[in-house]
Amino acid sequence: MFEVVFAMVEISALFAQAGLEVLTPLQVLTDVGAAAIAVGLAALAAGYAERGIGSAAVGAIAEDDSLFGTGLIMTVLPETIIILALVVVFIVQG
Repeated sequence: MFEVVFAMVEISALFAQAGLEVLTPLQVLTDVGAAAIAVGLAALAAGYAERGIGSAAVGAIAEDDSLFGTGLIMTVLPETIIILALVVVFIVQG
């Protein structure tokens, strides 16, 4: 990741030395793009969290059927992160 940032800085420096105008990533990124990145990162985090929770829930349910409700709730819980991210996006977008 840092290599990409350093490469962008070096390219920007080369363009500046040549007298060309360069847009920084923050100038290119719009509000909608930032919102899309935020929701996408929230979805990735939720998926990462669900992989461990889902496998643990399936193992617990295999041993004891009465844990189905608890396992289902724990599996669905990370999805609320994405819902909250979408709510924040709609609030910020106005």
